[in-house]
Amino acid sequence: MKNFRVILISGVSGSGKTTAIKALEDIGFYCVDNLPILLFPKFLELCEQSGGKITKVAVVEDIRGYVSYPANSERVGNSEEGDLAEDPRRILQDLQKEGFPIEILFLECSDPILMRRYSETRRQHPLAAGGSIGEGIRKERAWLQGIRDMANQVIDTSQFNVHQLKDRIQHYAQEGSSLRQMTVTLLSFGYSFGIPYEADLLLDVRFLPNPYFVEELKRLGGEDPRVKEYLLQWEETRELLRRMYEFVGFLIPLYEREGKTHLTIAVGCTGGRHRSVVIVNQLAGMLESDLAGRGTRLAVRHREEKKG
Repeated sequence: MKNFRVILISGVSGSGKTTAIKALEDIGFYCVDNLPILLFPKFLELCEQSGGKITKVAVVEDIRGYVSYPANSERVGNSEEGDLAEDPRRILQDLQKEGFPIEILFLECSDPILMRRYSETRRQHPLAAGGSIGEGIRKERAWLQGIRDMANQVIDTSQFNVHQLKDRIQHYAQEGSSLRQMTVTLLSFGYSFGIPYEADLLLDVRFLPNPYFVEELKRLGGEDPRVKEYLLQWEETRELLRRMYEFVGFLIPLYEREGKTHLTIAVGCTGGRHRSVVIVNQLAGMLESDLAGRGTRLAVRHREEKKG
């Protein structure tokens, strides 16, 4: 394994890759924006020859770095005009086989938020020339799916402002300083606010009794002991937790064997404030000692905790 760290930032256009690269630059990464994928191997070779002066590298690869277009092409967004320059997955896999420790950080964002961002900035989507922004987004998602599938971490930036995204990126970089140590994130969310793009596993707990319909619990959150007590009184809740614990315990070693360093397990209920919060907290408590014993980090996030 080469003795420097490499983070490849990719993702859909408008998802915050520029903010991400600046965030890494602020914590000491040597950063390059929009480097064509065909130049990536040569760039890493030059970094390796720096004599230890370059130890942390971050590179942004957007769709323009993956796709080649004929000279004088006017309709960039036409699939007949542009094609993948070369399978980027093969390039990255070859580099990893050579010992380059490449982490892929993929930024996602919901279509409505992307549309709004393009409308506010009046920028043109790179694949929407001569067509609609929506069509450009759809085409880009299809082209980037292979890279997304390889990602060590997917981050959904839909609900982040610039400062929150910067903090999230820097937290990722700092917690992932050891590639051999896996991080499991348990994330609660509400289906009413959309499915989190960063989820590797999605678990729906909307079948459990809903505290929202109990008047004295309605305005409380899942962190409140009374909500927890209400949900845990039901046998189906306890049985669900037992089965989830066994299922996650079975999967984690298999993901580690495949080289995955970040695993996000999302648990959803309707509003994301009662059932999913309790289940995530309980599951975290059940897994904590097991994961610590195998050197696996555990993180807990409640996406809707600030929503009233």
